[in-house]
Amino acid sequence: MKKQISLFSILNYTLLAIVGFSMIYPFIYILAYSLNDGKDSMQGALYFLPRKFTLHNYAEVFQNQRIWQAYKITLARTILGTFLHVTLCTLMAYALSKKTLPGRTFFTFYIFLPTIFNAGFIPYFITLQKLHLINSFWVYIIPLLFNFMHIVIIRTFLQGIPEELEESARIDGYGDFQIFLRIILPLSGPVLATIALFIGVAHWNDWFSGAYYVSNKDIIPVQTLLQQMLTEAEALSSSMQRAAQQGGQTVSNSAGATPESLRMALLVITVFPILCIYPFLQKYFVKGVMIGSVKG
Repeated sequence: MKKQISLFSILNYTLLAIVGFSMIYPFIYILAYSLNDGKDSMQGALYFLPRKFTLHNYAEVFQNQRIWQAYKITLARTILGTFLHVTLCTLMAYALSKKTLPGRTFFTFYIFLPTIFNAGFIPYFITLQKLHLINSFWVYIIPLLFNFMHIVIIRTFLQGIPEELEESARIDGYGDFQIFLRIILPLSGPVLATIALFIGVAHWNDWFSGAYYVSNKDIIPVQTLLQQMLTEAEALSSSMQRAAQQGGQTVSNSAGATPESLRMALLVITVFPILCIYPFLQKYFVKGVMIGSVKG
């Protein structure tokens, strides 16, 4: 017997399809624009597929040595920052999950207090300056080493692990550090993947630190470079429009790339790694958040 489809189901699926399409379409448009000839794209009416397919936009982007350097900085800060953040937060959460820890309430309140009060941008900048982090690669790493909510999520997850496992390990002669490495970490895969995804995306998408705390162009991340290129592209686009209105020649290269098409290509290159990694971590993301929020 065929299952009847109700009017509510039709409306529900239609609404979800519209919402899903509205979220996916900007990526489709950016991808189509990046794969289309820049001069041809200026004519408009480019919606789903490139009208004049070309890879010159990506070739122009990859020929820029600044982009390669910025990518190296972004990869380095994302990998190192994620590893250190997850490691230190897990160690802190493991210690706070023990009810026998002396001063447990004090340490919990101590790391919670900075989440309530914020001194503002200028005091924060002065603090970084006094710590000699301005114009340093470590300005991307050290301020993001700890996060109270991440520690709470991991701690709540660890409190759900049966204490009998640790007791049996102690009978076998394991110490605290061996228990942490051989028992706690293997069981904490979902929540650690969740926190790694949180902080990894934060490192990858951060442009603010490079724009305001770093003036050395050799250590700016790709997101900051993208923000600078967006500003330059807007200025060049205005110049091209004025030149076109005055009957002059527009600014573009022989391959047909324009500031707007180069910007779209750089956007695709910037977002692509996250789009590739996220589907593999999504199952751990959902599972880790649910377990970390319910248990305890």
